[in-house]
Amino acid sequence: MRRYLPLLLALPLLSLPLPGADLDPRGAGMDRDRLARIPVRMREFVDQGTAAGFVTLVARHGKIAAFDAVGYQDLESKKPMRKDSIHQIMSCTKPITVAGLMLLVDEGRVSLTDPVEKYVPEFKDARVNPCGSGGAGYHCSSRPPTRPVRLADLASHTSGIAGGPAEGFSVPLHTLAEVVAAGARQPMQADPGQRWSYNNLGIATLGRVIEVVSGQSYESFMQQRLFGPLGMTDSSFFPPKDKLDRVASVYSLQDGKLELYERTPPRSEWKNPFPEGGLYSTAADLLSFYRMVLDGGVFGGRRILSQAAVDAMTTVQTGDLPAGWAPGVGFGLGFAIVKDPVGALRYTGIGSFGHGGAYRTFTWADPDKDLISIVLFQRQNVGGDMADEISAFLQMAAAAIE
Repeated sequence: MRRYLPLLLALPLLSLPLPGADLDPRGAGMDRDRLARIPVRMREFVDQGTAAGFVTLVARHGKIAAFDAVGYQDLESKKPMRKDSIHQIMSCTKPITVAGLMLLVDEGRVSLTDPVEKYVPEFKDARVNPCGSGGAGYHCSSRPPTRPVRLADLASHTSGIAGGPAEGFSVPLHTLAEVVAAGARQPMQADPGQRWSYNNLGIATLGRVIEVVSGQSYESFMQQRLFGPLGMTDSSFFPPKDKLDRVASVYSLQDGKLELYERTPPRSEWKNPFPEGGLYSTAADLLSFYRMVLDGGVFGGRRILSQAAVDAMTTVQTGDLPAGWAPGVGFGLGFAIVKDPVGALRYTGIGSFGHGGAYRTFTWADPDKDLISIVLFQRQNVGGDMADEISAFLQMAAAAIE
């Protein structure tokens, strides 16, 4: 496919206040004293030994109301956590990848109703076998799906495709094109649209579609079309050497004690950027992305995404299907979305949206409150999106609204 030269190559790097900028809780309509309780509570988790350190950020009405770093970026060396510490945000990458796809939807280069096989031919011969590879028996007969998988199915985790390539396939050491092609050859687990099943391969496939349509590598497209215009200067899939000293170490909680899980980013030999979970970023960079979405696709006075794209991403697409990792949520395109009162029990109102990551990163936006809440720490187990640390932060952030 002919290489696509984007029209918006050099938008100015206009952004919200960065680390070190003055906080404005009054301008945000928030209570300073209540916000001051957040780092105190996070410090308690550090002292209890359930997390090494945290970065928390609360913004409202375009103002940063609170921005704190507590604990340690690296526990063994006692290196303090910093506001600009870089975190592996893991699956918080997913809505950002979907936003990249929506740039192409806005330009009419792809449609959400397009079959994925239009861009990744390996999906043309897809077969459904609910028993997976090698499945046999009365309920395990292989057959064609009831309809082709669409791009929207991938973005909402309702595609029914396998979660990844065959066992033994080295995902990091193959290119994104190779990983997606190998995954497409795995049996589908269900017909498209019939059930919600969290799917890393689906988001990886959207990253591959971006490559096919744009003629660029996924990571260069995201840098040029999204990270650059949003001023996300510390966001990358392969962190440069001069920033490695800012990358927070990852820990595992074993028998009530934190153990080092990973210190140095394992990317030196990787070929796959991991559109489903490979982004390294900071709280300030993530704020820029969520501010753009919350403002209907506009950032710094420039339109990045259309209002229609934002609406599609932040509208529940999964209907009554059980979905998400927290009670009371459904899924839009890339985002988990609170859809009923039980989902609002952590003070995340109905219609609020966001995503969590496997290393306990969590980013959330509430349109009704005009509130953005970001908490980053690095622990690879215990609690998921419902971790005590995340729930405490979300509740305290919303409780600080005057």
